[in-house]
Amino acid sequence: MGVEWLSAIAASPDVTLAAVVDLDLAAAERAAQGVVPSSTTLASVASGADFVVNATVPSAHFSVTASALRLGLPVLGEKPLTATLPEALTLAALSSLTGSLFVVSQSRRFERGLPSFKSRLSALGPVGSLTTEFYRGARFGGFRETMANPLLLDMAIHAFDTARYLLDDDPVSVYCDAYNPSWSWYAGDASANALFRFASGARYSYLASWCADGGDTSWNGNWRAVAAGGTAFWDGDRSPADANTLLDTISASLSVFVSSLRSGRPPATAVRFNVMSLAMVLCAVESASTGLPVVIDDVLASAHAAALSAASPDVAEVLRSWPSVREMS
Repeated sequence: MGVEWLSAIAASPDVTLAAVVDLDLAAAERAAQGVVPSSTTLASVASGADFVVNATVPSAHFSVTASALRLGLPVLGEKPLTATLPEALTLAALSSLTGSLFVVSQSRRFERGLPSFKSRLSALGPVGSLTTEFYRGARFGGFRETMANPLLLDMAIHAFDTARYLLDDDPVSVYCDAYNPSWSWYAGDASANALFRFASGARYSYLASWCADGGDTSWNGNWRAVAAGGTAFWDGDRSPADANTLLDTISASLSVFVSSLRSGRPPATAVRFNVMSLAMVLCAVESASTGLPVVIDDVLASAHAAALSAASPDVAEVLRSWPSVREMS
């Protein structure tokens, strides 16, 4: 993804690459190509930058973003927001404390076909059920194939975030069954069925596998919505008129981020709005682990308490000021 973001930065009329940072200095130097500084630490190049694109592996998201925010640098970060909800709440509080914008690049919100699907839903009235079917035989190699829950933690966030966007609503509970077929090349569960109940009463179903060879859906999955006025379908990005490349969607994400920095208005994927999408993922993982339904507010309350107990005094003050996680400001 670092390579993809470098391409998006190079293609953007709004930004110029200032530096490249990587724990592996040789990798940073290759990416920088001798044109800009390269380093193994963010602090050493921070003075020459206006913001940070955090394209590290998920386990590094928290530390890199926290360092950038403490340095006064806004951050556009890859999903997932963090590995845990207490970390996510800490970064939301740190963004508020420092006044530095932190946005999660939910790039699939910028698929061209998505707004028209949402418009069709709006015309049909209240939605009773929304379903995503996602099936692909993805062979990545690397960290994904060793993760405990690769599908839920690395891919489902896109669909879950899209469901929130389509329904204009947030979930209240989830039941999830995650499993790994005998032929899977993943170490962790690469298949899952999840059912969310939203505050409106709508149900959202996610039926998916990352080890399903043959009959691939699009990377966005196949969508069906059943509403008061009828049923609407979206096949992700299969229509040539709607198809986006990865460069298209992350370039759109970058453009929205820059516009937000200039206007001072946070986008829909700002950290405080994205916490609930991460909560959907982590609550689905918890349900799959326990075999029981999970009430999302219970998990959010526990995460808030954990974040508060571990926070520095300045961050703790921000966390205490929030009436609830759903009412972060």
